[in-house]
Amino acid sequence: MMKLELYSDAMLTCDLPHHRLRRGDIVKLVERHVAPDGTEGYSIEVFNAVGDTIAVTAVPSSALEVLRGDEILCARVM
Repeated sequence: MMKLELYSDAMLTCDLPHHRLRRGDIVKLVERHVAPDGTEGYSIEVFNAVGDTIAVTAVPSSALEVLRGDEILCARVM
């Protein structure tokens, strides 16, 4: 896995139904966490298309992927 930089955007690799988020949604990385067992994770903030915060939660690093130049952003209705 590539290194994730704080305050950068990343993509979810899995659905988060509790927050109505889906694989492929773009999130902002706001804090890095390391659990006692060494598992790495991040606090993420999710914004709607006009910039309002719609979710703040924590996920393991395995739930995130670095954005690539050959991808395109899109919008969906929640």
